[in-house]
Amino acid sequence: MTNQETQNWIEKDKKQLHPTYHPKSHANPLVIERGDGVWLYTTDGQKVLDGMAGLWNVNAGYGREELAKAAYDQMKVMSFTSNFSGMTNLPSITLADKLAGFAYEGLNTTLFTSGGSEANDSAFKTARYYWKRKGKPGKYKVIARKGSYHGITLAATFATGLEKYHTMFGPAMEGFVHIPAPNPYRYEGQLKAGETVGQAAARELEEAILREGADTVSAFIAEPVMGVGGVIVPPADYFPLIRQICDKYEVLFIADEVITGFGRTGEWFALKHWNVKPDILSFAKAVTSGYAQLGGIQISDEIRETMESAADTEAYMHGYTYSGHAMACAVGLKNIEIMEREDFPKRARELGKRLLDGLQTMKEFSFVGDVRGIGLVCGVEIVSDKDARTPDPVRTMQIFKAAQERGLRTRPLGNTLAFSPPLSINEDEVDEIIKRLGAAMDATA
Repeated sequence: MTNQETQNWIEKDKKQLHPTYHPKSHANPLVIERGDGVWLYTTDGQKVLDGMAGLWNVNAGYGREELAKAAYDQMKVMSFTSNFSGMTNLPSITLADKLAGFAYEGLNTTLFTSGGSEANDSAFKTARYYWKRKGKPGKYKVIARKGSYHGITLAATFATGLEKYHTMFGPAMEGFVHIPAPNPYRYEGQLKAGETVGQAAARELEEAILREGADTVSAFIAEPVMGVGGVIVPPADYFPLIRQICDKYEVLFIADEVITGFGRTGEWFALKHWNVKPDILSFAKAVTSGYAQLGGIQISDEIRETMESAADTEAYMHGYTYSGHAMACAVGLKNIEIMEREDFPKRARELGKRLLDGLQTMKEFSFVGDVRGIGLVCGVEIVSDKDARTPDPVRTMQIFKAAQERGLRTRPLGNTLAFSPPLSINEDEVDEIIKRLGAAMDATA
């Protein structure tokens, strides 16, 4: 297409309201026409290496005919039927069976949603339901972390620990409490003598439970690796301590693995890095590699048994029109088949090390304060003063724009540039990320 045709598309696009939207930030969007592997092609002829796998989710890469065919074959037979009580369908049955125990032993029951925000809302409601059934209706509060991201439904918005998502949607929902995140580079809590960051951040959870009253706290929710909050990889001692504290005070542990699930970090699910198991698991994004809208929660066998023993008047009255959508579940099944066949966790481990090693070379720039990552999810933090670790979101945005001009898509998260490419990426394409990012940094230096 010509540049004028692209401008015509951009003008028509003004009739669409985009997520997390401001006209200034969406003045000249990339108009994507097609994708192939890790590459996106725009209507005005640009070829862009997608260093973010869409929105952390296109793990299998673009243009997978197997996934398109799975959707087509299922839609030919039956695209949709209600999955509400009294009816079900073969793809949702098969996928739920596949997922039983797939992530963590003892999580054998799945509720399907259309995405991650719905999944986390479902987790919060399930925690409330569980405690009511256990005769403890006062346990309704959820403790989350500052800097966390859990979605943009109303409840998920206020579980999210990023103030910019709250500002224009208040007043805040009551019942969400936030504590410092285990950020090794810039921990915002108080470190006591002899404490590690992991110990201090876990102590904050215990103190919050005691402060609020254990009889009021239903759940603690955490991303194993914080995404939108700046790609924060926790210290190794953090999650084992979290699990102990949740058990001690009868608090459910919700693992938000919407970003980290299905191979992204080098394990099928990220809490396995620390040998920790949640009570409720939220998943979405990579379950279909973005080829269909699908998410869900998995619950422990104990929670499932508590549901099954309920009286008729205490039924689990929750779900969505598209829960267990037949086409989406068929795509999910085929996508997992591809990920198993090509061993995506192994690819994430091996190519993630190559990416992280390459990004570490960026520390030669005076404005690169920290480089971190696990598997194929990495972050480069930009500062104006390395000693003071002063955040520099202005330069971060300059580097982001310079990278995009050079055909590399990353994502600016405050003063951190995030990288989360498709797990189908190859060695040469990983090297291309480093090359183009280096050129972008040179341009701003």
